[in-house]
Amino acid sequence: MNVEERQYIESLTDCEIVKAILRRDASITRLYFYEKCYPLFKACYDKYYTDCETCVEFINQIYLLVMTPRKSTGVSPLQTFGFRCTLTMWLKIISENYCKQLFKVKIDISDSLKSSSDRLTLVDHSLDVDFNSIYSDDVKKILEMMPNERYRRLIELRYVKEKTNEETAMALEMTMDNYYNKHKLAKAQFCNILRKEGLL
Repeated sequence: MNVEERQYIESLTDCEIVKAILRRDASITRLYFYEKCYPLFKACYDKYYTDCETCVEFINQIYLLVMTPRKSTGVSPLQTFGFRCTLTMWLKIISENYCKQLFKVKIDISDSLKSSSDRLTLVDHSLDVDFNSIYSDDVKKILEMMPNERYRRLIELRYVKEKTNEETAMALEMTMDNYYNKHKLAKAQFCNILRKEGLL
């Protein structure tokens, strides 16, 4: 963001920014969300596991979160922003709560897996599933039921095709750190569906 752009975005009130974002003004949305608020989002991105490859992807998620109408009201969160605090502070709260919910879900899932039956065990963060006890059609069905395509591909490569962690990460073009983070959530998602289908 150059000096002129910074001066311009700083000159706008929160009300003007909200109206511009709601009418999908690309220039103001870029300057505010992706430039001015980038440090705010980056701090949140670095603090929490968010299932995003980059901070920009995380900002995209927050943008969709505040712009998507709620099913119950048909109104987006940004439309209901009441200006009781600054827009920046509100976005920080929204981002923090979003990440805390994701983190809490991951912990809850991990805790529930500890009581799983002996058909599935967690050892050194790996998933040991006896696929011989599950029909191949059922395995295919479970994979198709996984809503996250990246998680589905990870499980398929790692546990159906029996690739190593390194080979799977390479195939998915992930760093090992990112792979292990994705692996935890993919594993939890797969196990949840197994349990719901009575296969676990």
